[in-house]
Amino acid sequence: MPEGSRLHETARFGPPVDEERLYRVIDVLDEQTEETGKAVPQIALNWLIHRPTVASVIIGARNEAQLRQNLGAVGWALTREQIARLDAASAVMPPYPHFPYRIQEGFARRNPPIIG
Repeated sequence: MPEGSRLHETARFGPPVDEERLYRVIDVLDEQTEETGKAVPQIALNWLIHRPTVASVIIGARNEAQLRQNLGAVGWALTREQIARLDAASAVMPPYPHFPYRIQEGFARRNPPIIG
């Protein structure tokens, strides 16, 4: 964690984090900084803003520089391919009772309908 981060004091109060999944997402975000010229927070916020299931995004800027950087998340859009890479990196198996549907979805992908 960066020096001076609030996470030093609060990480133990939050939910457990799947670090492998976290680093997958960070790797994709890092790649996209090169592609877009935007900062990681801008890419992450832009991705969240355009997700159909996200109603609002709350930012927690501690100073003017962070606020300005976060505001740079609007006025542009990730490509479909960039969104798909972030979606894939962050995907999780839904918990019960939703997971049987994901299992059935997997069967459909492995056994597509016959086109006759």
